[in-house]
Amino acid sequence: MSDPMTAKISYSDVEVGTELPAQTFPVTRATLVQYAGASGDFNPIHWNEKFAKEVGLPDVIAHGMFTMAEAIRVVTDWTGDPGAVVEYGVRFTRPVVVPNDDQGAVIEVSGKVAAKLDDNTVRVDLTATSAGQKVLGMSRAVVRLA
Repeated sequence: MSDPMTAKISYSDVEVGTELPAQTFPVTRATLVQYAGASGDFNPIHWNEKFAKEVGLPDVIAHGMFTMAEAIRVVTDWTGDPGAVVEYGVRFTRPVVVPNDDQGAVIEVSGKVAAKLDDNTVRVDLTATSAGQKVLGMSRAVVRLA
């Protein structure tokens, strides 16, 4: 019997250069409040425009861990199993600025298989941008495939 929580993508079907389906993730001030409640991170730079500007930010910014979590969704949606991710890391390069309007911000994420590794794993390199700027650097996940 096969494990119900296994990646739906087969290692043998993936090549270096395989592109994952790109996704966009909207972010509003309401999203940030919800994330703050779930994470316990109530730093005012994530909800108080006046405070954010006083500390030198252009406006309220999304939580770094929220941005990181949205980016990995491209991988988990592709594999069909969040448990397939065995390693994930990023560098935070720019904040996602979230204006207080009806639009908010959008995080755009794409991914590509950069290497086939041992033990049915692959390295996926992710690109995450918002407002035309790269917001995560060195964004890489190692994923175990079927």
